[in-house]
Amino acid sequence: MAKIVTMGEIMLRLSTPGNSRFIQSDSFDVNYGGGEANVAVSLQNYGNEAYFVSKVPESEIGQAAINSLRRFGVHTEHIVRGGERLGIYYLETGCSLRPSKVIYDRAHSSISEALPSDFDFDAIFRGAKGFHWSGITPALSDNAAECVRQACIAAKKAGVIISCDLNYRKKLWTPEKAQSIMRPLMQYVDVCIGNEEDAQMCLGYQPDADVNSGKTDADGYKEIYRRGVEEFGFKYLVTTLRESFSASDNGWKAMIYNGKEFYVSRRYEINPIVDRVGGGDSFSAGIIHGLANGKPQEWALEFAVAASALKHTIPGDVNMVSLAEVESLMNGNGNGRVER
Repeated sequence: MAKIVTMGEIMLRLSTPGNSRFIQSDSFDVNYGGGEANVAVSLQNYGNEAYFVSKVPESEIGQAAINSLRRFGVHTEHIVRGGERLGIYYLETGCSLRPSKVIYDRAHSSISEALPSDFDFDAIFRGAKGFHWSGITPALSDNAAECVRQACIAAKKAGVIISCDLNYRKKLWTPEKAQSIMRPLMQYVDVCIGNEEDAQMCLGYQPDADVNSGKTDADGYKEIYRRGVEEFGFKYLVTTLRESFSASDNGWKAMIYNGKEFYVSRRYEINPIVDRVGGGDSFSAGIIHGLANGKPQEWALEFAVAASALKHTIPGDVNMVSLAEVESLMNGNGNGRVER
């Protein structure tokens, strides 16, 4: 299995119990997670050597975040200590016609104030096969964006395959700011992952699809795939094709393009959804696992879609499933019967 490095922010997640609303809750469920941290956990669960790079405060809360990764075996020796605070996000899980809501409290978090000099990137990428980051990290601050850029330069120098989940967050930056940062960073990226909104807001591409009406015909995405590969030289371009009928009922499939051939995965009906937060991260981890371990793009995509479908059934940020469980669903075992 491969050594894979991820870099980003790990946060304290405070979520309302069940499907209760913020205004009616007098307690929160506590979890830790964040895009690249979630990816690292999945990769470690599949047997890879996952290393998470970040900065957290020198406090018990910072240590608790680190411990949440260590319990899964993720390597944490490259997490730097310091800064003011750990970022927090509040989650209200929706149901049926009521969407989920997220409120961020992450200003001045440790990773947003980190500097490239905090990290020894040459040592971090020694022996690594892959490096993964998401558009959330450079959105946190100009300092964080520069950390990502320097990490990409070092990873490219070390011959590491670089993957990026575009992951646009409108609460963190504008499309203009996103494109000014993300488009130049694409020169380093080998595997680009994102949905229709990500492609539009981060790269300026508009697919011919209407996710809100459930119209996500893969043909509507093919032109932006070709443009992306031509403009940025991606080795693989991947998108999820989510059909959002309600907060509890989604159709789920994906498509991948290697510059020559398109491949569309099987479709899953996910109903009811327990927790869709982290669904994209579990998908990214599946793609990375497949490609980093020499699997063809068809296998990598089917594995990623199955892994992500399972994540929608699990509370919390991280995908607590094994390699065998994902492969079982890939092979058609999705009837939900009790295993005895």
